[in-house]
Amino acid sequence: MNERLLKAVDDRVDDLVALTADLIRFPTINPPGEAYRPCAEYIGARLKRRGFGIEFIRAEGTPGDTDRYPRVNVVARFDGRSTGACVHFNSHIDVVEAGEGWSLDPFAGTVRDGRVYGRGACDMKGGLAASIIAAEAFMEVFPDFPGAIEISGTVDEESGGFGGVAHLAKLGYFSAPKVDHVIIPEPLNKDRICLGHRGVWWAEIETKGEIAHGSMPFLGDNAVRHMGAVLQAFENELFPALDRKMTRMPVVPEGAKRSTMNINSIHGGQTEDFRPGLPSPNVPDWCRLTIDRRFLLEEDLGTVKSEVTDILERLKRERKKFDYEIRDLMEVLPLMTERDAPVVKAVAQGIMEIFDREPDYVISPGTYDQKHIARIGHIYDCIAYGPGILDLAHRPDEWVGISDMVESAKVMAIGLNVLLRGTAAG
Repeated sequence: MNERLLKAVDDRVDDLVALTADLIRFPTINPPGEAYRPCAEYIGARLKRRGFGIEFIRAEGTPGDTDRYPRVNVVARFDGRSTGACVHFNSHIDVVEAGEGWSLDPFAGTVRDGRVYGRGACDMKGGLAASIIAAEAFMEVFPDFPGAIEISGTVDEESGGFGGVAHLAKLGYFSAPKVDHVIIPEPLNKDRICLGHRGVWWAEIETKGEIAHGSMPFLGDNAVRHMGAVLQAFENELFPALDRKMTRMPVVPEGAKRSTMNINSIHGGQTEDFRPGLPSPNVPDWCRLTIDRRFLLEEDLGTVKSEVTDILERLKRERKKFDYEIRDLMEVLPLMTERDAPVVKAVAQGIMEIFDREPDYVISPGTYDQKHIARIGHIYDCIAYGPGILDLAHRPDEWVGISDMVESAKVMAIGLNVLLRGTAAG
C-alpha cells in the first residue's frame, strides 16, 4: 500500500469537506436546470488552479436548454509527462428538488456530526468532491505520471442525461482514443462496485375516445374506461408474468432482480389546469398512460415491447371501439461490465487495500449515465463507484459521511495508480 498517497488524501480532509459543502450550495435543481453555469464555472476554476485545461460545453438544442437555463457542462483534463491511458471521472451536478420534510436548509451545506448535509450531498456532489481530491492527491505524489486524468461535471442525469453525458458522448468526449477508463462516483456505498444497470423502456400509451355530453355518455366513447381495461389487463396478466422473471445479474435491492413496470402517470379528459376546481361536463376523448418498464439482461427488448402491445392488440379485437397509440420515450439496453475489466480490477484493488476484503459487485436497479458512455461512446470499461448510501438519495435530510468520502477518495487514488502507473504501491 502506498502510504504517501493515502496521507496525501488525509491531508486534504478539510478541503474535501469544504468542497462538498460549496458544491451543495449551488442549487442545481433539475427541472428546470438552475445554477448549472455557476456550478460548472466553480468546478472549472478550482481545477484550472491545479493545472487542468478547462472546457465549458453548452448542450444547445437539448431538452430544457434555454438562455435562462443553459445546459452547461465542464470537462477538465490534465496530461501527464508521457503518453498513456486516460482515466475519466464523471459526476453529474444536477439534483432533484428538495421537497418537504427537511430539518435543515437543503442548500446550506451544513457540516455536523461527521456528515455533510444537503440536497445532492449523497447523489452525487460528495462523490464529485472525492474524485477531485483523489486526483489532486495522486498528482502531488506522482507528478511524473504517464497518461491523462479527466474530470467532468455534467448536467441533466436526473432527467435522462441528454443535455449532459449523451451530448458530450455524441461530440466524442467519451470515445477512444480520448478516454480509456471511466469511473462514475454515484452513491453505491464505499465498498461496492456497480458494474451496470437494468434496461429501461419508457413509453406513453394513449387510448382514443369520442367527446360527448357527460349526462349522455352513451353518445360518446370514454377513453378513460378504455384505459381502465388496459390497466386491468396489466394487473391480471402482465404484472404476474413480470414477477416470475429473475436475473443472474447481481441487482440490488433484492426486489429488483425481477422484471418490473411502474405506472408513472395517467391523465385523461379535460385537463385540471383548464378549469381548476370545476367539474368537467364531457366524456373524455383521450387518456394517456406513461409506463416505466425495467428489464433484465436475459430479456430481449422486442419481447419486452410485445408483452405490452400484444395486450393492446387483443383489446382492440375484443373491445368495441377500442383504439390506441403507443409512443417510445426512451429505450436503454441492460449493461454489465465484466468483472475482469481493467477499471473493475483497479478499483477492486483499492477496496481490498482500504477495507481488507473483496468488494461487493452490484447492478443498479435504475439507469445512470453509464448507458450513454456505452451506447454512444462505445466505452465499456466503465463502472459506478463512490461514497454515500444509495437509500439516502432524493430523501429529506440527505447526507454523505465525511469518513466515507475520505475512504472512497483513497480507493479512487489507488485505482488511478493501478490504471496509470500499473501498481498500487509506490
